Amino acid sequence: MSISTIDINALRSAKVASEPFPYVIVPHFVRPDMMKAIETDYPPVDQPGSFPLASVKSGTTFKTLMDEIQGPEMTAAIEEKFGIDLSKRPTMVTVRGRTDATDGRIHTDSTSKLITVLIYFNGKWEKPSGRLRLLRSPDNLNDMVAEVPPDEGTLLAFRNQPNAWHGHEKYEGPRRAVQLNWVRDMAVVRKEQIRHRISAFFKGFRKGY
Repeated sequence: MSISTIDINALRSAKVASEPFPYVIVPHFVRPDMMKAIETDYPPVDQPGSFPLASVKSGTTFKTLMDEIQGPEMTAAIEEKFGIDLSKRPTMVTVRGRTDATDGRIHTDSTSKLITVLIYFNGKWEKPSGRLRLLRSPDNLNDMVAEVPPDEGTLLAFRNQPNAWHGHEKYEGPRRAVQLNWVRDMAVVRKEQIRHRISAFFKGFRKGY
C-alpha cells in the first residue's frame, strides 16, 4: 500500500470561513515527512507564469501528489467543504516556479473555474511580500480578511464567485505553487491549456529560451 502525500483529514476538519467568500486554509496539508521528496521531484520551472501539468517534467513523488489531489477522496472533501457537486466536473492543474513584478495584481478567477485550490512549496516563508491576501474589495490590497504565506505544504481553497478578490504584494523570485481547479467542462480545460502554452512560449521567446 502506497503512503499518502497529503493529510486529507486535516482538510476535512478545517473550518470554512464564509465572509467575504467561502475559503479554507490548511497548514501542512502536504505531509511534512513527504515534503523533501516532493521538493526534489518538483518540476524545474525557472520562468514566471503558470504551466499546464502535462507540459512539465517531474519526479515520482510529485506525480503521486498530483494524482492524489485529483482523486476521489480530495474531490469528496472539497464537495463537503463548499456544498458543491463536482462529480461531473473535470480538474485542471497548473504549476508555477517563480513570480515577477507583474504577478499578484488584485483579481478574481475566471467564471469557468468553480473551485480554486492553491498548494505551496517554499519552505518557511519569512518574506513580507508574496503572501496571498484574500480581500473585501477589488482596489485595496490592505483591505484583507486573511493573508496566506506560501509556506511548504499549505493549502488554500476557495469557491470562485464575483467577489472572490485576491492578490499579493510584488515579489520577484522563486515561489513554487500548484493550482488545482474544478472547472465547468472539458472545453475549459482545452482552452486554458492552449492559452497557457501560448503564454509560456512567448515568455520563453522574450527571454531567449
